[in-house]
Amino acid sequence: MSLDPDTFLTGLYVFVDEWCKGRPAARRRGRPTALTRSEVVTLALFGQWARFVSERDFSRYAEQRLRGAFPRLPHRAQVNRRIRAEQRTIVAVGQALAAELGAGAAPYEVIDTTAVPVRNVKRRGHRWLPEYTAIGKSTRLGWYEGFDLLVAATPTGVITGYGVGAADAKDQPLAETFFAARATGDPRLPTVGAPPDATYLADSGFIGATRHAHWQAEFGAHVVCPPYRSAARNWPPRLRTWLSHHRQIIESVNDKLLLTFRLERERPHELSGFHARLAAKVALHNFCCWLNRHLGRPTLAFADLLGW
Repeated sequence: MSLDPDTFLTGLYVFVDEWCKGRPAARRRGRPTALTRSEVVTLALFGQWARFVSERDFSRYAEQRLRGAFPRLPHRAQVNRRIRAEQRTIVAVGQALAAELGAGAAPYEVIDTTAVPVRNVKRRGHRWLPEYTAIGKSTRLGWYEGFDLLVAATPTGVITGYGVGAADAKDQPLAETFFAARATGDPRLPTVGAPPDATYLADSGFIGATRHAHWQAEFGAHVVCPPYRSAARNWPPRLRTWLSHHRQIIESVNDKLLLTFRLERERPHELSGFHARLAAKVALHNFCCWLNRHLGRPTLAFADLLGW
């Protein structure tokens, strides 16, 4: 059974508001804002559905359909500023949802990287965010310009943490930064989440016995990934099949972010906006997992969750 958008939005707001009430925000100087923190986070998450082709499209929808729920809804530019200002809150909501879904008790986590294009690689002339993006190559897109997103997820598809690098970043150094930030609780990288007491399953992009030993010793990160097929000491086919089967969940998670929550269509002009929207997509993903669990539905059954 699908939910209508108003019911979904109400459930989302109730969860976010209850979470925010338990963690009061610091007092702000000046005039009271038009939207509360709970309202800003709710709008940030709800606006990531692929049903809205852009921020402008969601703004039109909110003006036409959501005035009853948000009577003091300001102009789109002001809403976007508030969303960027609440990025850490959005990240924390996503991680709270992961914790409620048993992320800390998962027997293992799957990690992988995926390409996030922000511009057609063949376009000429000036580009946005030139100091942060780069040209890289992925098996899905070929050559692309944008970011490389590393995601960690549980066997049921709950996202426990993520990190972002330029498109030309290699998987191993990206993973090392991720593990180090998790182990030290680096406040500059809150998106990585807490380190699990579990093994990481990875593909051959994270290969390297020396690196694995270093990650285990320095960060407590035990990584299992297959050797290259040309390696002298290779895995038997059954073991490769076992790992591939258990890693399949990360493909579904990445598809949700890219397609269901339109990460594939991101065209950011500001880095802060990109990070805020990415945090909102991850939090919305985890909320949908949480809601499906409560409704007795398969955890990743997002396609028919809402009846638009």
